[in-house]
Amino acid sequence: MGLCNTASRVRRIAVSVTAVTVAFALSGCGSFIGRSQAKDIAEINVSSPELREGKPLPRAFSCRGDQSSPPLRWSSQPLSEAKSIAIVVDSHTTSESAVHWVLYNIPATTTELGANASADPPEGSGQAKTTSGKAGYEPPCQESGNYRFSVYTLDGKVDPKKDDSLSAILKQIADQTIARGRLTAVNIE
Repeated sequence: MGLCNTASRVRRIAVSVTAVTVAFALSGCGSFIGRSQAKDIAEINVSSPELREGKPLPRAFSCRGDQSSPPLRWSSQPLSEAKSIAIVVDSHTTSESAVHWVLYNIPATTTELGANASADPPEGSGQAKTTSGKAGYEPPCQESGNYRFSVYTLDGKVDPKKDDSLSAILKQIADQTIARGRLTAVNIE
């Protein structure tokens, strides 16, 4: 008997909270509900013939190897508003976080980059300076960490000013992102 009364009270409270929330939303006072202002972001599938999700980064793509960028492939639903692609490689280790590569303004029709694309980037693309201050692929060195290879579809092109910082370029990428995906390597072989 007590269980039925408790269940009945819980239902009444839930209905009351829902009614109050709807009333506030309809009256224009619903901003406290936490509606997100973020746009919907489509998903990109990122893969590589050399990298596997959750597996170690092959030594060849670290500072102990030939120091070239790995090949990457990506696919997503067709996006008519896509104007360019950007790639950001970053890491999170126990001691630091770093950005190892930012390649932007890749033509929107591109779906893959071969190995060492940082040495011969697609025509019209640009490379930002990494955390270390070097433009191009800066291979990771720390044995332990998460190495994220992120691909972004943008609804515009990155337009860096002469002295733009890394964070300013990353902000432009974030502000124009309409789709994203990631492949994460864990540790270095």
